[in-house]
Amino acid sequence: MCVHPVTWPEPDPQIAAAIAAKYPGKRPRPLAVQVRDRLGQWLGDEEFAAAFGIRGRPGWSPSRLALVTVLQRVEDLTDRQAAEAVRTRIDWQYLLGLPLDDPGFDHTVLAEFRARVADAGLEQVALDALLARLAAEGLVKAGGKQRTDSTRVVAAVAALNRLELAGESVRAALEALTAAHPDWVAQRICVPDFARRYGTPMTSWRPPQSEARRRELAIACARDGYALLEAVYDLSSPGWLRELPAVDVLRRVLLQNYTRTITSDGREVIRRREKEPDGDGLPPGHARIASPYDLDARWGVKREEFWLGCKLHITETCDDAPACTCRPGAAGQPAAGSAAPDRGHDKGCAQLTAPNLITHAATTDATVTDNQLTSVIHQDLAGKSLAPGRHYLDSGYLSAALVVSALTTWGTALIGPLLADTSAQARAGAGYARTDFTAGYDARTVTCPQGKTSASWSPCTQHGKDAIVATFSARDCGPCPARALCTTNGTRRRHLTLPPRDLAEAQAAARAAENTIPFQADYARRAGIEGTMHQATSHGARRARYRGLPKTRLDHAYMACALNLLRLEAYWTGTPLDRRRTSHLARLELGLAA
Repeated sequence: MCVHPVTWPEPDPQIAAAIAAKYPGKRPRPLAVQVRDRLGQWLGDEEFAAAFGIRGRPGWSPSRLALVTVLQRVEDLTDRQAAEAVRTRIDWQYLLGLPLDDPGFDHTVLAEFRARVADAGLEQVALDALLARLAAEGLVKAGGKQRTDSTRVVAAVAALNRLELAGESVRAALEALTAAHPDWVAQRICVPDFARRYGTPMTSWRPPQSEARRRELAIACARDGYALLEAVYDLSSPGWLRELPAVDVLRRVLLQNYTRTITSDGREVIRRREKEPDGDGLPPGHARIASPYDLDARWGVKREEFWLGCKLHITETCDDAPACTCRPGAAGQPAAGSAAPDRGHDKGCAQLTAPNLITHAATTDATVTDNQLTSVIHQDLAGKSLAPGRHYLDSGYLSAALVVSALTTWGTALIGPLLADTSAQARAGAGYARTDFTAGYDARTVTCPQGKTSASWSPCTQHGKDAIVATFSARDCGPCPARALCTTNGTRRRHLTLPPRDLAEAQAAARAAENTIPFQADYARRAGIEGTMHQATSHGARRARYRGLPKTRLDHAYMACALNLLRLEAYWTGTPLDRRRTSHLARLELGLAA
């Protein structure tokens, strides 16, 4: 299949006449019709050329398939329903420029389109094209205000414990080998025996209640897996069997979860790996396979939440509401997402309908922390010429180093509270935390609350970042009456890690500003992102539709396009955004007060 870039055909006259008759006057037209009328052709086939070949029969226009995928996310349709809508709905045919009798396409074309685009790394093409079109309209711009938040995304696979993971990995390899070479499987293993243990998914039966029995079963699954791998890697077996993905997954799962040794007398000893220092150690969470059917799914944790999947980070505009268009000169312009709009405005007033638009959607491994995405988001936004002037984030995205680098590199002021001190003393709320010490960068000494100065000042690198370690003398700390408030676990002297001077000053200034009323009033603007996360969740963002990060990234990018179009529809039709809802009781109170 190849792509021959073509422009979108004009809407069929018969369909255009039918829509004009169905929606006369000011009656709002369907979203698909408004997108075509107001945005025109904002996406081209040539942007998808890298995902398709240059030879073969031309297929359906990829840019129009992208439009179908966006509308599919708007209305939460399956592939079959979306393909049927292309055949039967005149508003979709109007957008796509199809004649009334167009037969459409088979629903499997959508799955192939997603696979090709995801494999080519073109997940962001549709969102970037839409933002470029909106930037030309002046609806998004650089130097404005934006806010970011993240949410968990549950993978489209079952959550397995380590016993189920081992058994299911063996089962997946057996299924793949049997489908590829059934005669070889029949010659190498006892089919009835393996079918009894691995004929059904491991999640379909109840494991033993005894911990000892479960461990024994886990070792038995590992032993079967090693036996199967030995048969596959035997020189008499076809070499191409080793290239099956399920075989490599089984090998990696066994390597990550078990150790296998051969004793001097030829006995095989298989043990399950446990955490260090008592066990042999487990691989880090970002590299540990959690399901044989989705190699990108990882276990994530955030406070009390624990899930298997990935994370979605959404960034949107949150600029001040524009000037009133129904009452020129009206005072009191509310900040977007921070105060209730004045209900005295006319419907369609720009102050009530100005949209907050999503400018960035990133899907990451569940083990990636939020602060690892801060610089990535700024770099991507700068590449779209949409770098914000003020960026509102929670403490998970912030650090003193990020505040300084964002301002110097992108000219972006990061607004949000820094992470609190995580030392044992600060967490307990008792004892001497780092803020209780006085650092003298000129004298290269630190003074403790008891008036003692540090014995050494050692610049170093910790976790790839510059730091300073100040160490106090054991002669000062040993007899100190406040040593129990300063050191823990019987440590004889205090070691204090400090950031470089510029970061320390930025951190002190940020912490001082956090307690001021202007900062808190400004930071209240970030609260509006929670409504966006709720809207994304209502459109399926909390649960992955596909397996693997590439397809999930594509799905989230197209979901961001869908949410932007829904917000643009409210803007075009003059529908108030109702940024802050008022309860019936509160309205009654306001009415009585008036």
